Amino acid sequence: MTRKTILILSIIMTTTLGKAQEPNGIAVYSGKGFKMQCAVSIRIDASPEKIWKIMTTAENFTKWNSTIVSLEGPIKLKEKITLVSTVAPERTFKIKVSKMEQPSLMQWSDGFAPMFRGVRSFITKPQEDGTCVFTMKEVYSGLMLPMIKKSLPDFRPSFEQFVADLKTEAEKDN
Repeated sequence: MTRKTILILSIIMTTTLGKAQEPNGIAVYSGKGFKMQCAVSIRIDASPEKIWKIMTTAENFTKWNSTIVSLEGPIKLKEKITLVSTVAPERTFKIKVSKMEQPSLMQWSDGFAPMFRGVRSFITKPQEDGTCVFTMKEVYSGLMLPMIKKSLPDFRPSFEQFVADLKTEAEKDN
């Protein structure tokens, strides 16, 4: 991991929340006005590389992740994936894989700035004890956010289940 990547990850994990998210598996909301986010962190007894492989193997996503109904398409930089989640099973999301810095950062994005945009970041940060802190956060922004914020579902239970499922999968065979 380069110094630049470490700096970027530190900024991502601290600027919007004010401090690093505790790796306790409990999701939190923050923000107001034209920007808000939901974030969750969890400590996983696995390497960033193992977590990366799990997170980028599209054909197995629904086998380990109970929050995803379906996921189609390659999880590769600049590719589009089609996703249906349990939070909104009636809606199909067409998401762009907008950033990949193996094995530390992946981002999926959807929407049209400046009206409404969602960017989901998946961040792995290795720890000195051999574990890894995995953080998932989604930042919602745009001019329409104040008008539609109340119609958005509570993503916290889904985020908490997502990281719990990932932890279970990544710690298998340890």
